[in-house]
Amino acid sequence: MHRKSADIAALKRRFALADRSVWGVAPSGQMAGGAGVGAALNGGLTRSGLHEVFARSTAASGAAAGFTLALAILAAGDKPVVWVRHDFARIEAGGLYAPGMAELGLDPSRLILVQARDVPGVLRASEEAARCSALGAVLIEAWGTHRMLDLTASRRLALAADNSGVSLLMLRAGAAPAPSAAMTRWEAAPALSTPLVANAPGGPAFALTLLRRRGGAVGGPVGAEAIVEWNRDRRTFTDRSLALCAKQLSGAPLSGGVVSVPADGSAVAPEWRRAG
Repeated sequence: MHRKSADIAALKRRFALADRSVWGVAPSGQMAGGAGVGAALNGGLTRSGLHEVFARSTAASGAAAGFTLALAILAAGDKPVVWVRHDFARIEAGGLYAPGMAELGLDPSRLILVQARDVPGVLRASEEAARCSALGAVLIEAWGTHRMLDLTASRRLALAADNSGVSLLMLRAGAAPAPSAAMTRWEAAPALSTPLVANAPGGPAFALTLLRRRGGAVGGPVGAEAIVEWNRDRRTFTDRSLALCAKQLSGAPLSGGVVSVPADGSAVAPEWRRAG
């Protein structure tokens, strides 16, 4: 069997696993993962743990916030979500927009917003919230680099989450990854969504890279990339990576006009670079 035929057959087997390209709620305390990046997580994201999401650039901070909030919605279920926000984040990225959160699927009445003047305040409030088992998720937003956001602080947060069963999601923008006790670390950026009927805007889409998985890359490589779309009604992420790979391997053309590609690949669309 030719290599291309073998690759297509492998893709068909993966598609046959009953929509495992959808991330949703899974048993055993996990937020379910499926094909693509989800496969690198052996079934999903652990709820009672700390997960980090870094903005790929300052301009991507809005997309990173949207992805992190969607994860919080997925983790929380019907429980409240606490958002602990560094005041400097409001200065850099602007205030929170309740209609926008509702569009993502979060009832603003279930959101508890905590504004902290400085990073020590962010950490104190986050640790207190992480100990409260009545909460579904705690979103921690600290802008920029700070010496107190170190391995010791992340261990304290992770321990509190492990004891209470609360999901901790740390949103970072204007900062570079550093050693931490996070179970997973992601890099997020905006991506093009799939248009709906009559070319209506599709769901929010995010380009993701798995930067770190605690304990190594069991089940899939660190550096795995995916483009996912969030469905607020189903509370799931749909991983579009397999569909892109299938088009690439089968030679199916993309919809719309396609310009010629320079030899150095500099004009290749980001989705194709990530899917290749």
